[in-house]
Amino acid sequence: MKAWARSQAQALVRSRAWSATSSWIRGGRKRGRAAGHEIHGIPVRAEVVAYFGDNAEKIYQLTQWLPILERLNEDRPVLLVFRKPGALRAVKGTTHLPMIFVRRFEDLATLYFDNDYKLAIYVNNGVTNFQSLSYSPMVHVHVNHGESDKISMVSNQAKAYDRTLIAGQAALERHRAALLDFDESKLIAVGRPQLDVPREPELAPSALRTLMYAPTWEGENDSNNYTSIDLYGVEIVRALLAVPGSRVIYKPHPRVESTHDAAIAEADAQIRELIEVAGEPHSVKMQGDILAMFADVDLLVTDISSVGLDFLYLRPESPLVLTDRRTDTPELHREAPISRSTPVIDHESVGDVSAMVRAQLEQDDHVDERSRMRTFYFGEGGIGTSTTAFLATISELIEDRARKLEVFTRQSSSMEATD
Repeated sequence: MKAWARSQAQALVRSRAWSATSSWIRGGRKRGRAAGHEIHGIPVRAEVVAYFGDNAEKIYQLTQWLPILERLNEDRPVLLVFRKPGALRAVKGTTHLPMIFVRRFEDLATLYFDNDYKLAIYVNNGVTNFQSLSYSPMVHVHVNHGESDKISMVSNQAKAYDRTLIAGQAALERHRAALLDFDESKLIAVGRPQLDVPREPELAPSALRTLMYAPTWEGENDSNNYTSIDLYGVEIVRALLAVPGSRVIYKPHPRVESTHDAAIAEADAQIRELIEVAGEPHSVKMQGDILAMFADVDLLVTDISSVGLDFLYLRPESPLVLTDRRTDTPELHREAPISRSTPVIDHESVGDVSAMVRAQLEQDDHVDERSRMRTFYFGEGGIGTSTTAFLATISELIEDRARKLEVFTRQSSSMEATD
C-alpha cells in the first residue's frame, strides 16, 4: 500500500501547483510569509483523521464527538485536522488529542501521503471535505453531528463517502426518501455515540418539576426553518410559567443569541424578560451543554431538531412536546415520525399549551409509543451500546480496507490542488 501511496504522490507532484510549492519548499524561490503550515516529510502519527474544514462558528459539530474520539484514540490513534486556525484555537485545551492546522491543499496531500492514515471521519459536509476525500487509500466515513428530522440531515454528498454512519432505521428511511441512485449499503447504523458520554449535571437540583423550552434556530433558508420562537415562543413560555409547582428553563439553540432575524431577536428578548420578571427558580441558559441539563428535565418543549431526539434517547420515560410552525400535521408526521408520539403545538393549539403540558405531567399517554420510536430512531439497547457499535465499526472498516489494499494494484492519482 505504501508503494501505491508513493506512486500517487509522484503523480500529484507532477501538477503545476505542486511543482511551484515544492520549489518554494526546497528554496528555489524567495520565501515570503507562509500561507499555511509547511509539511514536508514530518511524521504526524495516527491511524484515524478527524477532519474539520469549517470555522469556529461551527465547532460544536466537532466538539460533541471529542469524548468518543478520545475513546477511539485508546485503540486507534486519532489526529484532529483543521483547515481554519480559529477552529483549532476553539478546541485547544479541551482535549488531549493531537491536532494540526493545514491551510493549503498541497500540505494536506503531503500530510496524508507521508503518514499513511487509515480512515478519515467527517462530522459535516463542509466544502473542503472534498479535498480530503481525494486521498483514496483511506476509508472516508461521514458521521454527521446529530440525529434530526431536518431536511438538512440528508445531503447528496453522502454519495461521496465510502460509508455513512447513521443512528438507525429512521435515518435509513430519510436517505431513501431524499436521494436518487444512492447505494444504501453505504449506510451503517450505530446509534448515537455522543449521547453515551457521562455528563456532570448543569441544572441545580430542585423539588419543583422542571419544564424546559429549547427551540432551534431559524436555519439557513425557509425550508430548513423549524424554529418556534418567532411564532409561538412567547406564548409557550407564558403557558409554562403558569404551570404550578414548576420551574421553567429557557435553553435555545446557541445561534439564536446571534440571530440576524428581527422577529426572532424580538421574541427571544421578550422571553428572557418574561423569565427575568418571574424570577427564581426560573432561568435562561443561552449557552451550556443542553445534554447535561436533561437529567433534571421533567418535560421538554422543542422544535424539529436533534434536541427532541436526544431527549428521546436519554429520557424516553419523560414527556416530550413538539412544535410545528407550518401547521401541517400530515406533513409533520411524514417528515418527523417522532411527532406521531407527542402532542404538537401549532397555530391551532398554541392557546392550549398550559392545559397540554399539565395533562402530560398528570397522565403521560405517550410513553409506550415513545419507547417504540426510540428503537425506530436509535435501535435496540440502552445507553452505551451506541459507542460499542461505533468503535467496532471503525475497526472493521480499517481492517477491511487493509485487506483490499493488499491486492489493489491501481497506481494513479486524481487529487487536484486547486482550492
